[in-house]
Amino acid sequence: MIASPLPYSPYRPRSTREKASGVSATEPSLIPYVTLREGEEAAPATLAFVQEWPGNRLRLRYTDKEPEDRDVRGALWGRCSQNRRDQWNMPTGKPLWRLMHPSRQRECMQTMRCQVCVQPAKTPLGYIFLAGPDDYTPHESTIVTAQPPMCARHVRAAAMLCPHLGGRPLVFLAESAPLYGVHGTVYGYGQGGVHAVDQPDFPLRYGDPDLPVFLASQLVRRLSVFRRLSLAELLAELTAFRAPVPHQTGSVHACPAA
Repeated sequence: MIASPLPYSPYRPRSTREKASGVSATEPSLIPYVTLREGEEAAPATLAFVQEWPGNRLRLRYTDKEPEDRDVRGALWGRCSQNRRDQWNMPTGKPLWRLMHPSRQRECMQTMRCQVCVQPAKTPLGYIFLAGPDDYTPHESTIVTAQPPMCARHVRAAAMLCPHLGGRPLVFLAESAPLYGVHGTVYGYGQGGVHAVDQPDFPLRYGDPDLPVFLASQLVRRLSVFRRLSLAELLAELTAFRAPVPHQTGSVHACPAA
């Protein structure tokens, strides 16, 4: 049985006034911006195939297409509703912890913003990415992830509160994380019209020949130059970087390498 596509949506950039300002101490709980909420559902799909790809190949599109339907590399994205925002401009509704809203995931991954507060995620040490303790083997040299980065302010809380991380996440400190591809659903055409034919577990790389018939779900980046750390090691390095350096005659202070 072919599973229906997950509720993914096109990226809709927010204006400067709409950008989330972070999580304040008076907020009721720490819920990441990217988390899907109850009431946010897939919009009715109006998908069709057209012969518009180089070589006259079929390409998937919406019959009521909009510019935001495709990302910067031309991948088509699913559509999903968004709940109203609260006084902190964060989504409302009961969180569905194991799911990410596709539009908000895409927003954070495309702009490299923290998945909790939507502020720029780059730290003085580089970009922080978290993964579950069993998500990768110790010897993997190529890491691809659909988890948006974390800012230094929220990394400890996220590690402790997220059941998947269990307080002992794998920490990747990356100098760069170029775009890699997308997770999603392969579509085909047959009896009954356009329909889903496959949901691969692995991401489709940009440039793959199946991209024209793919409905994207999550944006994926590849960590190119990175270090593996424990949470304790990361927090120690962040603390050391912020700590004032005592004056020592004849010594030079070197910041931790990213």
